[in-house]
Amino acid sequence: MAHKKLNLPSKTCPVCDRPFMWRKKWQRDWEHVKYCSERCKREAKRNIGV
Repeated sequence: MAHKKLNLPSKTCPVCDRPFMWRKKWQRDWEHVKYCSERCKREAKRNIGV
């Protein structure tokens, strides 16, 4: 039985300004997740050093 992905929490990535949805791998750390991907995370760190 397939489940529907309704009412999942979402956030907006500060780097790319795109919304991203909750993922099971972020289950424990959802309140600490800031970026939608590793690429955005690396880009944010790169821009801080400039």
